[in-house]
Amino acid sequence: MALTVETVAAELEAANKVGDPLADALVSDLIDKREVDGVNGLFRTIGALKPGQDNSQLPHRLREFLDEAAAEPPGWSEADVRAAEGFFAHHHGEASMLQGTVGLIGTYLSPTGAFTLRSTGRLGGVEGPGRRLSQSSRLFIDMGDKGALRDGSLAATVTKVRLVHASVRQLHKKSGEWDYARWGEPVSQKYTTGAACVFSTQILQAMEHLGINVSREDARGFVCAWHYISHYLGTPEKWLLPKDADEVERLWNSQRDKEWQKTDDGVFMTRQAVDFYRKFLPPGAHDAYMAMVRVALTDKYADLAGLPRSVLDLAGKPLAAGHDVLSGIGGGLFGGAVEEAVGVNPYKEILGIASKAFNGVERFALTHDQDDQPQMHQELHDDR
Repeated sequence: MALTVETVAAELEAANKVGDPLADALVSDLIDKREVDGVNGLFRTIGALKPGQDNSQLPHRLREFLDEAAAEPPGWSEADVRAAEGFFAHHHGEASMLQGTVGLIGTYLSPTGAFTLRSTGRLGGVEGPGRRLSQSSRLFIDMGDKGALRDGSLAATVTKVRLVHASVRQLHKKSGEWDYARWGEPVSQKYTTGAACVFSTQILQAMEHLGINVSREDARGFVCAWHYISHYLGTPEKWLLPKDADEVERLWNSQRDKEWQKTDDGVFMTRQAVDFYRKFLPPGAHDAYMAMVRVALTDKYADLAGLPRSVLDLAGKPLAAGHDVLSGIGGGLFGGAVEEAVGVNPYKEILGIASKAFNGVERFALTHDQDDQPQMHQELHDDR
């Protein structure tokens, strides 16, 4: 039985104290025996994960884990697959870019999430934005690839992320410094469920704020994709998101203002991300890009994240509504895209250009350290 609006508050409180026993046991053993790097190397040989596949070439403990992890989500159907594929056929580029900006910044608004990421140095420290994006980009890209929900490739990617989460939990546990009474479990089931909301319904809301029309069936497909991902992240059935887009939106809307807060850790993480994106945008385009992200996130939550304001912010809402505001400024920054799109929705053109620019960010994140697969950690590096 999945979460409902009536049960979500109590269930999230319980989920905050729970990790992922199956993955945690495997990863704890790998860390103790200093075998993490070896298994990270094996990650590159695991391209798919399906029930009944031959994993005999893998070490016994990893093989047992993958055999159990390969089970499909309960109630998963061909209709769910088709709905998800329909969404990505229409919106993959935009969704991937928004997940890598609005989505990641949204996760920094969880105080526990921001603290966890910042205290896990390789993800939250000096190289944090690139490292975090590299861990996430493979997922954002793979989930929209043709056949990914059928051939087991997405399940494999998500399961690797599941083990990364377990490594964060176990390293904090072994450090003896994690305040469980204050924070609950590191990367708890509550955090994983909240992140699934951010990367699904919050992105659908961002698309609406930017004037992008997503059909009801496509919205259902995107939520189905995150139901699938949540399952392979090790989320128990009782905490899986429903496959109904309206219900997930109601769930998230009922909890968001309880979960999202302004913190020093969250502002720090957002500032690093903004500076990281700046490297990949044409001169002068960064402010317009961030103004677009602010519109997608809304001022209320952008301010909580510490997202900087600019003169272009004033144009955001009228632009999303299709009005000719500051088109000269926008057109200059985006090669005339705004002027060409006046009367339609200028942000659609900006989104197309921004998505292409963001492809460069993702390519860098995936290749700058040959880190094209999610990688577990052998040690914590606290850069606070």
